[in-house]
Order: sequence, then C-alpha cells, then structure tokens
Amino acid sequence: MRRQTLLPLRPGEVRVRTLWSALSRGTERLVFEGRVPEPIRERMRAPAQEGDFPFPVKYGYCAVGRIAGDGKLVFALHPHEEAFAALPEALCPLPAGVPPRRAVLAANMETALNGIWDSGAGPGDRIAVVGGGVVGLLAAYLAAGLPGAEVCLIDPDEARAAPAAALGVPFRNRPGAEGASDVVIHASGSAEGLASALALAGEEARVVELSWHGSGPVPVPLGGAFHPRRLHLVSSQVGQLPPERRPRWSHRRRLLKALDLLRDPRLDALITEEIAFADLPAALPRLLGRGAPGLCTAIRYAPEEP
Repeated sequence: MRRQTLLPLRPGEVRVRTLWSALSRGTERLVFEGRVPEPIRERMRAPAQEGDFPFPVKYGYCAVGRIAGDGKLVFALHPHEEAFAALPEALCPLPAGVPPRRAVLAANMETALNGIWDSGAGPGDRIAVVGGGVVGLLAAYLAAGLPGAEVCLIDPDEARAAPAAALGVPFRNRPGAEGASDVVIHASGSAEGLASALALAGEEARVVELSWHGSGPVPVPLGGAFHPRRLHLVSSQVGQLPPERRPRWSHRRRLLKALDLLRDPRLDALITEEIAFADLPAALPRLLGRGAPGLCTAIRYAPEEP
C-alpha cells in the first residue's frame, strides 16, 4: 500500500470517492507476476495506470465510486485506490437497478460482450464455452440469452457448477461430443482448455480465444482436426471493437451497454469474496495464486464520511 497526496482538481475534473473495486484475476495475475510481454507493454496499459511494467504498478480497471459534491454513482476504468480525479467523460453513470457492488463486473461483462460479437454466435447455435472463470461465465450467460441457443459451460472444477446453475447455464466438467459445436469460446487461460475448445468445434466453426496468456509459449494442437475441419481461430481483445461495429459503436457505448446488462440480480453469484481495501496487500498473493478458489473478489473501501 502506498500513500499519495490528492492534487487539486484541474479544470473540468471531478473527485470520485471509491466504494468498490474488483480484481480481474487473469490479467492482474499476469501483471502481478511480471508477465506482460515487453513488446506490447504500452498497448496493455490500463487506462489510468501509473508506473511502467513490470510489477509494481498502480493497476486495475474495475472501480465504482461516488462523485464528491453531487453524489452520483459512477463506474471507472481505474486502479485500486480510495479516491481519484477524473474527467466526466471517463466516468459511466450506474443504471437504475445496478447496485454499486455488482457494477464492479462491468469491465468483465464488456470483455464477454466483445467476445460474443467476435464469435458471430446467433439464435439456435450450439455454443460451448470452455473455462468457467468470471469472463467465461459471463460469456455463457450472454450466449444463453440468444433464442434457441444450446449453450454449455465446460470446466474441470466442479465448484463452477453452482454459479453456472445460478445463471441458468448447463455445466459439464469434461468436453462432450467432439466436432459438435457451431461456436466455441475459450476462456480458461490454459493450453489444455484451448485444445478442448478446438476439439469441440464443428466443420468450419469459429473458436474465439478470450484468454490472455501473457509471456511464454502456448502449445496449440494444429495437427489434428484443425485443418480437415477448416476451423477458424479468432482472437478477441477488449481494446478493440469488432470491425463491423466500429462505424457505429464507441468504447463508451459498449461500456454503458455492459453496465446495463448487469441488472440481473443472478449475477451476484459471480462475486464470491469480499475484502477490505486495507487488507488487500496481504491477501493479493493468495487471491492471485494459481488455482485460487472462488471467482470475483470485491474490494470494499472505508464507508463515506457523514
């Protein structure tokens, strides 16, 4: 934990007092371990990051707070800290019906929404989602909303069955019929998961890679059905909008839609732990450890002064 003096507001800025933030485990683990590849460090900076990779940096992008003075609740792509200054255009108002604690899922929902767009999934499709972390569960949740879609979430961790059931998504702990899916979304962050995703894809199906693997090689089994089935392996990264939406959609419009998609109270099942901000430094090694249990950790800040 580092202390920092709040500077006077510059013209146009407002002060935000943080109420909640959240760990984005996959990305923040790679940052914590110093595994952001050097050639793309500038591209992978968080919007309000301070410092340069590798760790330590002031990092994070899932903050919810209240604007000082007018009391409006807002979401910001901002690091974990008690208070900050921002321009109004960098803040997204919380929609009615989205409580501040649940709103910390907005950045992950935005990633999942972008992945669904990149997948081209439509009504009636058979859709497999490999990896039941927060992003995978949100992608499965969105896919299950497509009329007539047959969606299944696949993860070897049986603990992911409960949140999947809470969201109304069928769950399996191992892949089903090979070559049966119209669309496969991979979000496990592992080479084994990617191999399962490719095996599940049907003839000329699309496999969307939502995981960010960081530095180091990732083996991809391209010697089996990949070529005979003419599979499409597509990357999806939230830093860019899909090409067909760029003429009409902005990053802000997409983030506002992600917040709007959080009205469903069933999504509270994805927040499996809550921790005080003051306790975060001691807890980070446990929370970001490989195989750490649970899903999203919500970080609770000190109550506002009366």
